[in-house]
Amino acid sequence: MAAISTAPPNGWPALVLNADYRPLSYYPLSVWPWQDVVKAVFLERVDVVAEYDHVVRSPSFEMKLPSVICLREFIRQDRSPAFTRFNVFLRDGFSCVYCGSEDDLTFDHVIPRSRGGITSWQNIVTACSPCNLKKGGRMPDAIDMQPRHRPDQPSNHQLQQMGRKFPPHHLHDTWMDYLYWDVELEA
Repeated sequence: MAAISTAPPNGWPALVLNADYRPLSYYPLSVWPWQDVVKAVFLERVDVVAEYDHVVRSPSFEMKLPSVICLREFIRQDRSPAFTRFNVFLRDGFSCVYCGSEDDLTFDHVIPRSRGGITSWQNIVTACSPCNLKKGGRMPDAIDMQPRHRPDQPSNHQLQQMGRKFPPHHLHDTWMDYLYWDVELEA
């Protein structure tokens, strides 16, 4: 089916919910491009929960573009998160663990490699360039630069909780009920 749309080429993404109606991920937010959504609807892999006012057409078919879809099969989220630069930054809240700066971020070996430190969840932290340069190849105790928290491997749940603090720039109105419904309310 060749769909024709007045939407911008990357416009009209759909929020993807797991079968339990929770987003597959919060950060990055689980969204699919409209082309993949239309295909998944035709293959009956998803249910449409909400729609945009925009329509795609082919010579024999017309469909409102889905804005929220729900997978028919539940996808388990119990695997360990990948050890990536992005996930380290997310774990550390996109800020330097030494001074709290959010600018010019890199990562630091708490125990320097020159002192036997390894590249692992337990030894890598987010650091701004000035703090990273200041610390250099020295131990944190030697220059009184202790990380604000002990680095460890987060669970997927912990990364998702952190991701909620960094909402994407575009949130469609139809998505809001599915993004924050399980957040604990403040009294």
